[in-house]
Amino acid sequence: MINVTKTFFPPIAEYQKQLKRIWKNEWLTNRGELVLELEDSLKKYLSVSNLLLTNNGTIPLQIALKNLGKGGEIITTPFSYVATTAAIVWENCTPVFVDIHPDYLTIDETKIEAAITSKTTAILATHVFGNPCNIEAIEAIAKKHHLKVIYDAAHTFGVTYKGKSIFDYGDVSTCSFHATKLFHTGEGGAIFSANKKLFHKLFYSHNFGHKTATSFHGLGINGKMSELQAAMGLTVLPYMDIILKGRKKVVNFYNAHLDFTRLQKLKIRENTQWNYSYYPVIFKSEVMLLEVQQLLNDEQIFPRRYFYPSLNTLNYVVDNKKMLISESIASRVLCLPLYKELKENEITKISNIINNSVLC
Repeated sequence: MINVTKTFFPPIAEYQKQLKRIWKNEWLTNRGELVLELEDSLKKYLSVSNLLLTNNGTIPLQIALKNLGKGGEIITTPFSYVATTAAIVWENCTPVFVDIHPDYLTIDETKIEAAITSKTTAILATHVFGNPCNIEAIEAIAKKHHLKVIYDAAHTFGVTYKGKSIFDYGDVSTCSFHATKLFHTGEGGAIFSANKKLFHKLFYSHNFGHKTATSFHGLGINGKMSELQAAMGLTVLPYMDIILKGRKKVVNFYNAHLDFTRLQKLKIRENTQWNYSYYPVIFKSEVMLLEVQQLLNDEQIFPRRYFYPSLNTLNYVVDNKKMLISESIASRVLCLPLYKELKENEITKISNIINNSVLC
């Protein structure tokens, strides 16, 4: 069976070595030795100044929205994982969708200003499949209208834009360390902000608002990563070069063997050092996608429809205006299997099935 992705499992002896530290310390959570070590290691690896580990990839979005959204309207993309919109609604804010760019698949920055009202408090944009948004344009709009910018950067571990970590852009960036991601802690995530004052609020927000054991800075929630999660992260991190090199090889093989006269592929934004996180292909019609998906499934190959349906069509979204490009792309995009262990004969088989099908 070939799934859309495959979780990287480091050698178990190396994970057990980290677990023995936890047993020796008799410390499982509340920012123990391993969490602090992983934060330091990641700050060096990613070249970022502020990073806070969290217990999953959604809670950083909620913490950011609680502090910056303030119950207002949030301009956002309809083409992302459901957590992006769910977090907005969960925090009693209102999602206001803006359609996406047909090539980059990120929010169309030229349509943002038309969606701004007196109730708008923030822009929550997603770097889709590791591909950066038009950061300069979004930040210029935010500055002009006094809005905050939150980037859902769940897919962008290790991505740099103009030579700088993607996590250093915006007021806040968030990331997921779910088991399906390039770098993972089983479940987990992180929140980033270069603004020290804001980072302080984010920090206490993820720890019930604690100032001391008996006093509080303000409102908070439990977003803390456990030592068990950090142990996995410390074991996976040394393998990132191997993981990225293996995925790059798979991407290059797909690029060489798929017939792009009948398929559309993701256009990576200029000045981006990409991370090979996903391999989306866009078919000419949903019918064609479904035919190819069935043919692949018949061979025990399981690509996945990221991101379907378009989020503006969710049944709990009140103002679900049509998003023509997002709805069209969402119905026609399929992410192909991508992990470092994928063999050339398997990629050839996947490519041949797709090429032969789209020719018909």
